[in-house]
Amino acid sequence: MTHLITEYLKFLLKSSNQHGVHSPFVYDLVTKCFYKKTDSDCIKLFSKTKQHLLDNKSLIKVTDFGAGSKIFKDNNRQVSKIAKIAGLSNKKAKLLIRVIEYFKPKTILEIGTSLGLGTSAIKIGNKESTITTLEGCSETSKVANHLFFTNNFNNIKIITGDFKETLPLAIKNQKIDCIYFDGNHTKKDTLHYFETCLNTAHNNSVWIFDDIYWSDEMKEAWTEIKNHNKVTVTVDVFYWGIVFFRKEQEKEHFKIRV
Repeated sequence: MTHLITEYLKFLLKSSNQHGVHSPFVYDLVTKCFYKKTDSDCIKLFSKTKQHLLDNKSLIKVTDFGAGSKIFKDNNRQVSKIAKIAGLSNKKAKLLIRVIEYFKPKTILEIGTSLGLGTSAIKIGNKESTITTLEGCSETSKVANHLFFTNNFNNIKIITGDFKETLPLAIKNQKIDCIYFDGNHTKKDTLHYFETCLNTAHNNSVWIFDDIYWSDEMKEAWTEIKNHNKVTVTVDVFYWGIVFFRKEQEKEHFKIRV
């Protein structure tokens, strides 16, 4: 927690709002998406969805393939506690809904389903989307699948298993509008996902990397992603790094307070 507070204070010193943005594309993103109010019906639907998990007191055995949890010391965890402590925050959910509403991606890949809160926010942002979401743990997959069924979220396919095996199959011969990277928070795995998915990107693809300040490793991964020759524009909002591949844009990096 101390690490994140320190990083956030550094971020505040270097970040700006729309007045520090000279790119019309990013200016519109900031003013018409980041700083727009989230639709109240969308907020209510997300809150209702999250409450399903907060009311679930059952214990599940979580199989963690990634960097591990900084909070949970035991793999036997109560669903409600996972949702409360490690689930998508309301602030991030609102912004995710707005980003999806703004870009209206039709084909979406999520790497790291967990209990399905991120997936739910994406579906709320664009009900017409088709989502493929990857999860390593079979127990959390079951909870997420039940959540989608209960809330009538359609066209969501969960693929369960090791991402090293499921990711290449999920993206084979695909062009994908949006990818939400919320998988194993290690430098090695994050860069592996990035490189593996590059052939799916098109000019208007939007990639969202979660927890880019989670550790020094993740900061290093984010720096390498920003510097990649196929990446043109990145927007750092602290808890996410957003990547664009727009060939008509000059290579620029922005830090935006939201």
